[in-house]
Amino acid sequence: MIRFFDFLFSLFGLIALSPVFLLISLCIVLDSRGGVFYRQSRVGKDGKDFELYKFRSMRTGADKRGLITVGEKDSRITWAGYFLRKYKLDELPQLINVLKGEMSLVGPRPEVRKYVDLYTPEQRKVLSVVPGITDYASIEYVDENRILGGAADPDKVYVEEILPDKIRYNMKYIENRSLKEYFKIIFLTFYSILR
Repeated sequence: MIRFFDFLFSLFGLIALSPVFLLISLCIVLDSRGGVFYRQSRVGKDGKDFELYKFRSMRTGADKRGLITVGEKDSRITWAGYFLRKYKLDELPQLINVLKGEMSLVGPRPEVRKYVDLYTPEQRKVLSVVPGITDYASIEYVDENRILGGAADPDKVYVEEILPDKIRYNMKYIENRSLKEYFKIIFLTFYSILR
């Protein structure tokens, strides 16, 4: 049933938001050189890699200088990128991933292989479900870039503090996965962004 709502909402969202996609694309093109979309390999259900889509918010090739972004202190982020990230608009193309069945609207955020390789056997349980655009961890860490921006070693803070905590929040959804939780998290995500 969740897959049905994922398909329905992502299809409707892509159609309804097409003018927004065009406007954002124009802003990205006018702001900096490079493509509109950014694709990155992420780890999905059962540990299988897939290409995650985002609106490009950083300068082309910026990911070669590290995977962690650190908010306003990160010089790799474009002017348009700051705005897109602040309101989570850079995540909208992931509706394509949801439509394709690679992601769900709700589920653990998919990580890059570098961090998944650090998972303990217990933490690897998050790979038993389809990854999502949002979940309890996304809501709790809505200001993650700001936290990392204040860290002396952002990668270390992410690996040792934020990542394990996120996985604990992921498990809360996995252990109580239902339509009720699905809609609850969608509502809480919209509330968090609007607030």
